[in-house]
Amino acid sequence: MSLNACAALVERSDPDRFRATMAAPVAARRVLFPIYAFNVEVTRAPWVTQEAMIAEMRLQWWRDALEEIGAGGTVRKHEVVDALADVIDPEATKTLDDLIAARRWDVYSDAFEDRTHLNEYIDATSGALMWTAARLLGGTDEAGVRTFAYGVGIANLLRAVPDLEDRGRKPLVDGTVSGVKALAQDGLTSLRHGNAPKAVKLSGFQAALILKQAIADPSRVSNGTLGLGPLRQTTCLARIALLG
Repeated sequence: MSLNACAALVERSDPDRFRATMAAPVAARRVLFPIYAFNVEVTRAPWVTQEAMIAEMRLQWWRDALEEIGAGGTVRKHEVVDALADVIDPEATKTLDDLIAARRWDVYSDAFEDRTHLNEYIDATSGALMWTAARLLGGTDEAGVRTFAYGVGIANLLRAVPDLEDRGRKPLVDGTVSGVKALAQDGLTSLRHGNAPKAVKLSGFQAALILKQAIADPSRVSNGTLGLGPLRQTTCLARIALLG
């Protein structure tokens, strides 16, 4: 039941990853859904309140849960925690803790200090998530997975820019036309040079298209028109799942 709850949570809150996971083998779904459900919970924790202290407490709750899983003792009762404890190991708890620590940036309205800071954030969020999933599915090329995940993370960031700016955040180091194009091009280059197990790569099924759209027309970042419609998403995902 915990696994079903994780799948339902991902379906509601992260439909792209839900579609991608449903295109993966059943055995992979048992690993991916708890990890992606955990990511949903952590990603939304900074946004459920305007009180920074409460948001920090919510993130700390998940850090404590990971510590309990890693210690191998009694683990707090929670549908996502129950399912997560069944699939991750102590190494994964440390990697996912880095993800939570990076999400503290979302609590506040500070801008990224520079491009290096932005890159570190993408690696600690998108990179940590994808590497954890890949390693638990048998992947061994951490550098390749994190490189691919960087491209996916940049695509997701560009797609989220309008919402983040509406919430008073400053997601881009350089929001000029040339700055957006350069960031998207770096992301696309990372996609082309990275690699990951197929079940994990599926979660970035729109990334290349989004990055190409941003390069061709950076105004699509600010007006929120990046990505495919639902029908074309299904067609694209089916093609990738079948042909790679």
